[in-house]
Amino acid sequence: MVQISKEDVISFIENMTVLELSELVKELEEKFGVSAAAPMAFAAMPGAMGGAEAAPVEEQTEFAVVITAFGEKKINVIKEVRAITNLGLKEAKELVEGVPGTVKEGIPKEEAEEIAKKLTEAGATVEIK
Repeated sequence: MVQISKEDVISFIENMTVLELSELVKELEEKFGVSAAAPMAFAAMPGAMGGAEAAPVEEQTEFAVVITAFGEKKINVIKEVRAITNLGLKEAKELVEGVPGTVKEGIPKEEAEEIAKKLTEAGATVEIK
């Protein structure tokens, strides 16, 4: 196993583009089931500390539907995931069995609520993030 120092990780992150860093944060959130919302809010504070007024908090416009449990009707949930995502049977089954898993992301709130409703009716437990 290769040993990597914290300094190497920090140096690597410093050289990433904003888009690459954003994708990395999303992957880490999904892998470890955490949210970086608090640190991101804290990152916006340095401007406010300089005497300027804090920027207004933007309303979230993109949401993600995350399946957290498939319940007793796994086959129904897999069928619904396939219909929503157009995944193949194997991929949909892996998504459902690998909970928590993001079914769809970057969608408007209304669509996220509709998808969550369909999955809940099929027997799954979901969250809208």
